Amino acid sequence: MKKIHILGIVVIAVAIGVIIYTLGQNDSYANFSEALANQDTEYHVVGKLDKTIPVQYDPKINADECSFMVIDNKGLEKRVILHKSVPQDFQKSEQIVLIGKMQGDEFHANDILMKCPSKYNDPVKPQI
Repeated sequence: MKKIHILGIVVIAVAIGVIIYTLGQNDSYANFSEALANQDTEYHVVGKLDKTIPVQYDPKINADECSFMVIDNKGLEKRVILHKSVPQDFQKSEQIVLIGKMQGDEFHANDILMKCPSKYNDPVKPQI
């Protein structure tokens, strides 16, 4: 075999390895039940903040940690510990996406995405 053929085979093998690694790193959406069953895997959990239970956040104790209750799309409620400070307008969010892993019976989130009510929607359209 020529050196160019060997180099081509090595490049193809590396490309296949990168593709397989990338496919394995995709985070997946789940609910708390799935995250509880696979505690070593990072998931995106979609849910709503339970506004009946207050958010526990004390920046004097730990500014980078807060906890709150979330109800996922299947109706299961779990305590979430967010390892960041409380995001702005957190209480106004309609839906949240938590990124993290289950540890025991709690979901430990490294990041959070929020869907807030749009300020561009007209609540009442004037009639002419």
